[in-house]
Formats: sequence, structure tokens, C-alpha cells
Amino acid sequence: MAEPFKNLLNKQIIKAMATHFHNQWSSFDTKGFVATATQDLELLELSQRTERITDTMIQYLPGDFEKAAQIMLGSLGSVLSGSVTKRPADKTGIAGWAVMPLANYVGLRGHAHFDLSMSLFKEMTKRASSEFGIRYFLLKSPAKTLSVLKTWATDDCVHVRRLVSEGIRPRLPWSMNLPVFIKDPQPVIELLELLKDDDQEYVRRSVANNLNDIAKDHPEVVAEIASRWIKGASEPRKKLVKHACRTLVKQGHKKTLSVLGFKPPKLKQVSLEILTPKVVFGDAASFTLSISSDFHQDQALMIDYIIHHRKANGSTLPKVFKWRQTTLPANETLVSTKKHPIKKITTRVYYPGMHTVEVMVNGISVGRADFQLLMP
Repeated sequence: MAEPFKNLLNKQIIKAMATHFHNQWSSFDTKGFVATATQDLELLELSQRTERITDTMIQYLPGDFEKAAQIMLGSLGSVLSGSVTKRPADKTGIAGWAVMPLANYVGLRGHAHFDLSMSLFKEMTKRASSEFGIRYFLLKSPAKTLSVLKTWATDDCVHVRRLVSEGIRPRLPWSMNLPVFIKDPQPVIELLELLKDDDQEYVRRSVANNLNDIAKDHPEVVAEIASRWIKGASEPRKKLVKHACRTLVKQGHKKTLSVLGFKPPKLKQVSLEILTPKVVFGDAASFTLSISSDFHQDQALMIDYIIHHRKANGSTLPKVFKWRQTTLPANETLVSTKKHPIKKITTRVYYPGMHTVEVMVNGISVGRADFQLLMP
């Protein structure tokens, strides 16, 4: 069984952090820090452990932020050589996920020391990422923080450049949202423009994820960016754009699909057949799609399907699933069969009754058919 994600911050790592703090400040209460930070640790998830360690740092580090900053800076390990951030605090110093509480400490305590805090974020992100901690500054002093991030967009360190994009994601998972950028993403987009052709995929991937965040609130804005960026694009940038548009593609956003080459299909015959009109819970619903071209040229197709799940009150709730990307040759027919498992999952409750399969081709509905779900 895989190690629980929360154990990226475990008792051993907390002890190592305390040792490095003590090495920088002989008055540091190592025993008290470890006891406080690890109390009922096994009951806490990763984010809760991060908060616990940050709170304990506030309790045990000097109240003088500049003094605490020097202790944290001296405790940092060697700079990461790649994109891996799972390296723990070791004999070289604090790195990997153990940096998260340090960055949060700066985010909570460093506002009166802006320049020092920015230098701390920059050094910390070289050992993991400061993407969570710097968001406190983006919330409180967005313009001032953005001006610093703009200079970091051309930094020699890949981790610093990635922080520019990852830190300003409007809806960064596991962190607080940035409402000002959810409302107006233009300041974010200006920085992403500087990073879109970064020579490291680690950075470009973050740019794509950032745009995907923006697409959830401003689909037309991201569709327009995709339209601009795709023209004459290199293969790495094309890959970035496709990844950035994944939510819009799944939603069948027509302009985005067109930008990516999936235009409204020209079809003369479409047939959707349910092969399993009755499905017992735990089995799979099977269906076959047959589509015939009505065009003299090959057509790029993005085929998705929607299961309209029956709810307790008899209404239905749609869920989109990816099927396939393919090319439909000129004036030919494509036949494809799909099996969709209907089994117990933690994110959905199934109810007996009629369910509907709907097939989407390049964002356009081409057929619907029903099957009955039977509960044992």
C-alpha cells in the first residue's frame, strides 16, 4: 500500500526541522517544539500538519521576524536540481514539503518586512515551492507582489520562474483562492505571457494549469488566448495550450474545440445503440456509436459521452467522460464500442431507474439512448 500523502510531514521530519532551527539558534527549545508539533499528529491530514507546524514555529521561534528569518534561511537545505519536491529535511537542511510551514510562517508574519519576505520566498521556493505562502501577500498587497513576480519571470532558477505562475493561480488546489484574480485575471495573464515559452516543461505545465483555473470563470478569455497562442506555435506551446484547455474541451466549449482543430462535424448518418438495455449495479453499460462522414476531407473528431445519472428525486445529473480522439476519413464510416463501468465509488451514489447516454462529437450532441440500472 502506498504511503499516505500526509506522511510527507512526519515526526522524523519535524525532529529534523527542530535540529536545524537549533543549529541556527542555540536557545531554540527543540524538545518543546517537537512535542507540540507532533501532538496527535497521526490524526491530522497534510494541510492540518502544515498549519500545526506553522503555529508551533510562531510559538517557539523569536518574536523578532528578522531574527526568525535568519534562522529559517540558515536552516534551508541545498537547492533542488529538478522538479521533485518530496525530498525531506535531511542533514543538508530543510527541503521538500517541510518548506511549506516555513513559507506559511512568512506569509502570516512577514508583511511588515516586505523585501525580506520576498527574498525568503525566493530562497524557499528553490528547495520546494512558496506557492502557498506568497498568496498571503497577493491577497494583501497584490500590485506590489506582482511587480516582484514580474522580475522573477526571467530568473535563472526554474523553481523561481515556476513560482511566478503557480503562486498566482486563481484557484490553486489546497490553498486559498485569490478573488481579485478570479474577478479580473488580466494581471495573471500578463505574467503568463512571459512564461508561455519557458524552456522547462515544469514551468509550462504550471502556466497551463493556471489558464485552466482561469477558464473555469472566464472561458471566452482562455479560448481567445488559445487562439492567439496556437498560431505558429512550437510543439511545446501546442502541448501547453491543449493542457490549458482541458476543462473547456471536456465541457464541449465550441470555440475552444474549433481552435484545437475540432470543428462542427459534417455527418450524414449517426447511430447510437445501447448493447445492455438493463445493467445490474457492478456491471458495465455498453454502447456502440456509428458515424458516417458527409465531407470530402478527413475530419478531426473529439468524441465524449455524457452519463445522465438518475438522482433520488427522479431528475438526472450529467457527468462528462472522455472517449477518444480520432480522424474520420472522407466519406467513410467509423464504428466504436464503449464499456462504462457502473460500480461503487466514493464520489457518487447510484439510484435505480433509467439513465441516459449522450454522445458529443466536437462539442455537439449527436445521439441519446437509455438504459435501466438495476440495484441488487
